[in-house]
Amino acid sequence: CTSTHGPSKVELVTDAPTDNHGRGESFSPTDLVVTALSTCMITTAGISAQKDNVNLEGTKVFAEKHMTTQPPRRIAKIVVRIDVAAGVPQDYRPKFEHICQTCPVVLSINPEIQVDLKFQYPD
Repeated sequence: CTSTHGPSKVELVTDAPTDNHGRGESFSPTDLVVTALSTCMITTAGISAQKDNVNLEGTKVFAEKHMTTQPPRRIAKIVVRIDVAAGVPQDYRPKFEHICQTCPVVLSINPEIQVDLKFQYPD
């Protein structure tokens, strides 16, 4: 499938995974759920950090999904690890974590989906 974003005209291509009758040549719709979650966390945290003059450059987000093994096929668990850049002040970390834990996408995810979020700091 190809979806086009109205304002920008950017196209997004999706494909079903190989274990579900697809070719696995692009993000699957469930991959996009995980991508939306992880990018929402870091985007909202980045907006706040910029306002607070905190540099998050170098922060990396790793995310993986775990699908159910029994029907119906759905996301059972999302694991997110945020490797926070060096230099983020100790006293800013609770605010950073709270923003990630309460971003619009995480608040929109079905409560039956387990979200396992971990933060790693360099010190």
